[in-house]
Amino acid sequence: MNATRILAVLAKEFTQLIRDRLSYALILAMPIVQLLLFGYAINNDPHHLPTAVLVQDQGAFARSTLGAIERSGYFDILETARTPAELDRAIALGRVQFAITIPADFTRRVVRGDKAQILVEADAADPSTTGGAVAALSGLPQQALANDLIGAVARPGGQPPFEVVVHRRYNPEAISAYNIVPGLLGVILSMTLVMMTALGVTREYERGTMESLLATPVKPLEVMIGKLAPYVLVGLIQTVVILVMARVLFDVPFAGGWGALLTGIMLFIVGSLALGFLISTVARNQLQAMQMSVFYIFPSLLLSGFMFPFRGMPDWAQLIGSLIPVTHFLRIVRGALLKGLGLADLWPSLAALAVFVLVVVSLAMARYRTTLD
Repeated sequence: MNATRILAVLAKEFTQLIRDRLSYALILAMPIVQLLLFGYAINNDPHHLPTAVLVQDQGAFARSTLGAIERSGYFDILETARTPAELDRAIALGRVQFAITIPADFTRRVVRGDKAQILVEADAADPSTTGGAVAALSGLPQQALANDLIGAVARPGGQPPFEVVVHRRYNPEAISAYNIVPGLLGVILSMTLVMMTALGVTREYERGTMESLLATPVKPLEVMIGKLAPYVLVGLIQTVVILVMARVLFDVPFAGGWGALLTGIMLFIVGSLALGFLISTVARNQLQAMQMSVFYIFPSLLLSGFMFPFRGMPDWAQLIGSLIPVTHFLRIVRGALLKGLGLADLWPSLAALAVFVLVVVSLAMARYRTTLD
């Protein structure tokens, strides 16, 4: 053991740290991001879920029932529909997680003890989002009208005054594969396309072959198109394989919406490849390219609604998640496959992906021109 040689190696490592600041900054940032996300953003028991109601009975019993539903903490009544069609559209488009209908004869049936019912429709495309709220409804009939049913209208023998009929839409059997498998399409495309493109272009810089390309009169946009076109085909092949396996192995329903689905797939593939190209213009080596790719993919897994309920996250985490393209792509895939939504229904998410593509392509071109200079 020689202290001088050890100090020499130590000095060399500190010098390397100074030279490769980006890599070590990413390494230090990752545990901080993980701590914040898992500590504050992840919640497997979502509360205050958006709810729409159709109240056809304006009696005191109906108002007390709605009040008890809100006091449970699981439901936030944000919309009041005037017709069943409005209620159906609100839950189909994903504006609300639950749709509650109180029929016109609710009060009369409660007073008579004539099997009164209310209907609660849940968007069960993601069963983990609605599980806790549906379970909370089991005690609603006994509690909601406890202060109203007194005297002559009191229920004998603790009999519940009404029944809550729960209808789980789009995934009535609460099969998790119906939610996870379509979501895997966005995750797999992100992991492969972003990382493959970033590593592939960065590898050319490391080997010196990019210098030969830069010496040619090829324009930046032509370079991007030429390099990304083969990966577009790779992405399409992956998409076909995943969709076929989803149908054959997991029996995922294909409800329609093929126009929106195909448009979303193309936008997402192009956006992911452009992002990988942008990363390659920033990274100095393949290690940095991989680290930056992981730094994008990791929040995409946690904040997009793939692994954890999107509506269970706090507002600030939902805002960040709304900026991640995977979030919008998952809404398109699940909306098309499970709900049969089309272009007219999914245009907000399609527009978000289109903006993402334009921004990333513009930034990649600007960075590439800087490299040329």
